[in-house]
Amino acid sequence: MSDRPKVLQIGKLLDFMDGRLADGFEVMHLPESGQADFLAQHGAGIEAVVTTKGVAPEVMAGLPDLKVISSFGVGYDGIDAEAAAKRGILVANTPDVLNDEVADTAVLLWLMVSRRAVPAERWARSGDWEAKGAFPLTRSVRGRTVGIVGLGRIGTTIAEQVGMFDAEVVYHSRSKKDAPYRYYPDLVEMARDADVLIVITPGGDETKHLIGKEVLEALGPEGTLINVARGSVVDEAALVAALQAGKLGAAGLDVFEEEPRIPQALKTMDNVVLLPHVGSATVETRAAMGNLVCDNLDDWRTTGRVRTPVVECKSLNG
Repeated sequence: MSDRPKVLQIGKLLDFMDGRLADGFEVMHLPESGQADFLAQHGAGIEAVVTTKGVAPEVMAGLPDLKVISSFGVGYDGIDAEAAAKRGILVANTPDVLNDEVADTAVLLWLMVSRRAVPAERWARSGDWEAKGAFPLTRSVRGRTVGIVGLGRIGTTIAEQVGMFDAEVVYHSRSKKDAPYRYYPDLVEMARDADVLIVITPGGDETKHLIGKEVLEALGPEGTLINVARGSVVDEAALVAALQAGKLGAAGLDVFEEEPRIPQALKTMDNVVLLPHVGSATVETRAAMGNLVCDNLDDWRTTGRVRTPVVECKSLNG
């Protein structure tokens, strides 16, 4: 391994990361157009990738000497980690450092939806308070049954936080966890029993449209859906239809199927709160994520290992 291996940067990084990478790597940038020509000319010899946008299969295929991918974010559905593992390529992400912020965002959405914070703020700002009197009563978040879809690191943090509101926490995941909450192997059954469904399961083909018509209608006309996972996990057309028909009570969404495009129907609904995918978007958390991305690459350069390999690649991590 050379003193300064080549790293291919895909997507824009935080400013301080540029300096950290340049200290130990020869940095190359994947162009927006002409990628096939770029890879044909420069792909051989590139051993590392740093990315905020995933790695397309054709890009991975054009990097015959690739050994490590360091991804900015906890989700890595934009990277075929199984294919990488078969080639002996380590894939690393940035778990844990964003748990609290994403959990905070989930709880924030729940509070905003239940207490109708957006229309209430508009009522105060527009002068309706003076002209029309008090804002209509809203719903308390106290004592609710909160179903969490995906009890991983962030899901566990959400469960701890909603406990502050005397919530009964239940959960659905691929398998039962060692956790003090009721496990539902059947998602529809859990939705039927829950007041609030908070989605924090990974994205990808396995979970595409996991939250569909049956789940939404089981959650019901008084139920609330919160999604801080990936837009692909919720069938957006079914969500719009359920809200329009009154078969679902409300929704708080930080992610969407075709970001940054949001269906116009959702924008017009007072029982929906929309955020522009800001779950982990604080200065402090993004700095911690950026440092972990660089730490993974620095560790690989010096030891051949990474700090936070994804599940598919743990067996490759020495």
